Amino acid sequence: MPSTSGAPAVRGLQGRDLLSLADLGSGDVTTILDAAARLKLAQADGTPHPLLPRRTLGMLFEKASLRTRTTFVVGMVHLGGQAVDLMAEHTQMGVRESVPDIARNLERWVDGVMARVYDQNVLEELAEHSRVPIINGLSDRFHPCQVLADLLTLRERLGSLSGRTLAYVGDGFNMCHSLMLGGALTGLHVRVGTPRGYEPDPAIVEQARDIARASGAQIDLVSSAEAAVRGADAVYTDSWVSMGLEDERAERLAAFGPFQVNADLMAGARSHAVFMHCLPAHRGEEVTDDVMDGPQSVVFDQAENRLHAQKALLVLLIGGEAALQALPR
Repeated sequence: MPSTSGAPAVRGLQGRDLLSLADLGSGDVTTILDAAARLKLAQADGTPHPLLPRRTLGMLFEKASLRTRTTFVVGMVHLGGQAVDLMAEHTQMGVRESVPDIARNLERWVDGVMARVYDQNVLEELAEHSRVPIINGLSDRFHPCQVLADLLTLRERLGSLSGRTLAYVGDGFNMCHSLMLGGALTGLHVRVGTPRGYEPDPAIVEQARDIARASGAQIDLVSSAEAAVRGADAVYTDSWVSMGLEDERAERLAAFGPFQVNADLMAGARSHAVFMHCLPAHRGEEVTDDVMDGPQSVVFDQAENRLHAQKALLVLLIGGEAALQALPR
């Protein structure tokens, strides 16, 4: 199913792919977050919500996973469906079998596919040859499911997203890309602080700024952590050495040292600011223990919200908005 980048919210979400947050409109994001909040409340109340009975999600993994694997499996159980873990040693995408052939097989058996891959092009190829929704569980370009959980967490903590400021400090990689797009769609200002040479992809920066014209969000790039964090409502960081970049470790540790999130850096943000991390965290590198475990940290709220945001996404992509009508408001 070809990507629907830039598609208007009025089309509805059922049957669509999520390869990047740019595949959504601002209304789509609100629909997902509202559904996630309802599903979270239903779970807390003990209200059963088998909204996807007899539905199946295929999961493709090229990368190790704790949060993505667990939350998609548990989410499908809660929704009355089932997730099938198609382990990398069995699928070997592009080696044992071509990506188009894998897509054409899976569309005959499952109602949706979540793929966690190294190369965004693999997701694009899966989507091109699949008639069921393809969900990006992480790639070298984007991590949209994580950012949906992050937006839900921020909305819970701050009450609203529009006009607030999130500071991202560290590597201008996949998380940074998705945060810029998520901010642009919701009116959340995103201020990115990276060392020179590690800035986000200029094309994605421009894409985010184009989207932000409608929401009023600002997407700014600075070259110091202090400038990024000043007056922010949230401070976000990620690993300095992402999977697949291990051979650059020594060089990256040297470059990113001044971008560590510690108590001194957090003091530059607003007094109510929260600390965010998509995990796994490398304590003592991008973040210190006192921040990670401190009262401003919401990292485990983010991790929990992966479950709720992804359940909403699954219901809307596979079952459509009508499937939510069974939930109490």
